[in-house]
Amino acid sequence: MKLLMNPRRRAGLRHMAAGFTLIELMIVVAIVAILAAIAYPSYQEYVLKSRRAQAKSDLVEYAQLAERSHTVNNSYTSFVLSDAQSRSPREQGATVQYAIRLATAQSTFTLTATPQGAQTKDKCGTLTLNQAGTKTSSGAAVAQCW
Repeated sequence: MKLLMNPRRRAGLRHMAAGFTLIELMIVVAIVAILAAIAYPSYQEYVLKSRRAQAKSDLVEYAQLAERSHTVNNSYTSFVLSDAQSRSPREQGATVQYAIRLATAQSTFTLTATPQGAQTKDKCGTLTLNQAGTKTSSGAAVAQCW
């Protein structure tokens, strides 16, 4: 036995299942906007932090190469940086995030990573590392940056 529905009731059900109301849509838009307002600044901070981590890694790597050069030549003055830039990702066409500079003397060296472009917004600023392993930053406390 088949139940037959009133044609007006059938039309009313079709109308109700047609889509979202404007208020429902506005609530969803408001929720998405709130989540984006919270998540985007956190995302930006993590991007800056990851680029800084790459620069720190590059500084430590160059310091190790300088130490190898010092072992062979008994001087830091013969050491030359092969690539004076820190990129993230570490590929030739990638955007330069830090410019790395080397200052050498007979028995000392200082590596300096200066932020470039969007990385200048990083709270740590310029990072330095010397032959004694002393790490400094021009911005926030060293413990936060290194």
